[in-house]
Amino acid sequence: MTVAGHRSERIAEEIRHEVSLMLAGELKDPRLATAMNVTEVRVAPGLKHIRVYIEVFGSDEDRETTLRGLAAASGFIRHELVERLQLRRAPDIDFVPDRSEEYGHRIDDLLKKSKTQGEA
Repeated sequence: MTVAGHRSERIAEEIRHEVSLMLAGELKDPRLATAMNVTEVRVAPGLKHIRVYIEVFGSDEDRETTLRGLAAASGFIRHELVERLQLRRAPDIDFVPDRSEEYGHRIDDLLKKSKTQGEA
């Protein structure tokens, strides 16, 4: 991996940390009161665009409400990231729901079912 690749990984990790801190209590939007976790941040080359993967604990309605709240707060988050990480330009931010945990549970359930059907 190149030095630039390591730089983007470091920046992605710093962005994940800062966004997690903001979501833990700095943002006062009531739509963001749901328990959530930043699972991953992916940075596009040139830091023009970042994707923040969010795991929301709750119902599908909670997930949708939280994503709307995050979209509304994205301007503030962009500004704060520029200030805190001393970035030259503010990246565009997309918040993406992370469903990997649900997907993993579904696979486990299917494997358990196939195992019990194979024993019968």
